[in-house]
Amino acid sequence: MSSPADGPLAGPAPSPALTPTHADIRCLGVLQLFPGDTEPVVALRNVNLDVHAGELVAILGPSGSGKSTLLSLLSGLLRPTAGSVRVAGHDLAHLDSAGLNRLRATQLALLMQEPLDNLLPYATAAQNLRFAQRGARRHRWSLRWGVEELLAEMNLVEFTHRPMTSLSGGQQQQVALATVLASSPVVLLADEPTAHLDPAGRDAVIAALKQANELTGATTVVVTHDPVVAAAMPRTITLNHGQIGVEGRRGREYIVVGPDGAVQLPEQWLAEHPPGTLLSLHRTPTGLELRVEEES
Repeated sequence: MSSPADGPLAGPAPSPALTPTHADIRCLGVLQLFPGDTEPVVALRNVNLDVHAGELVAILGPSGSGKSTLLSLLSGLLRPTAGSVRVAGHDLAHLDSAGLNRLRATQLALLMQEPLDNLLPYATAAQNLRFAQRGARRHRWSLRWGVEELLAEMNLVEFTHRPMTSLSGGQQQQVALATVLASSPVVLLADEPTAHLDPAGRDAVIAALKQANELTGATTVVVTHDPVVAAAMPRTITLNHGQIGVEGRRGREYIVVGPDGAVQLPEQWLAEHPPGTLLSLHRTPTGLELRVEEES
């Protein structure tokens, strides 16, 4: 039996500040396999992740770490081989194509790596935002802002009547962000939004993402390979070989214990202590301590 959240999509959720904290994104025991030449390739292994309402989180990892696969699962482009993925209260595996389309037109927004993938290139900023709101209106989704109001809130008034082709890459990405916010989503996913920008454009987009999160309260997940982007976010999840290994919170890093009790060493430590290194675990008055042991 489906839950009420899996039925017709209703209006925007109340502001996170007015409701109890809950997870807008929840992954439980997610396993993702892809066909290989001789055996399946494991892209994600036992991923458990909660992102609470209103959080701003970066998913960090090198190429091949599984972050793009995780983004595809969160956006409904893939269905997990095993485990469950819930976004904005919906089990994505239980939504058909029409349900996914409704979700993407209303509660779930995806900011693409290339700005013009979110934009009509020869349209103005105002025209792009109006076009983005059409799907939400069609599904009777309540909109929180008018076009001019949102452009003003995002400090983009100067681009209101300018075509996108006249803007720099960083400016285009800022307008693209406002465009995906125009539908008043509950969850925003951003796919490497600074990948092709110079440092000034990158910094402007980082600031815009923070501003958007504070303004809208949308639960925001930014997938990136750039440590500078990740370091600017309040919370960072580092994927390595398809597993969550390290979590950062406001400048401090923590090793995450996996579902099977395993832990992953951060890359800089792994270089010093390669696979096969013997470690012993000791309880201390302040917690647990790992010690390197020499083979006898």
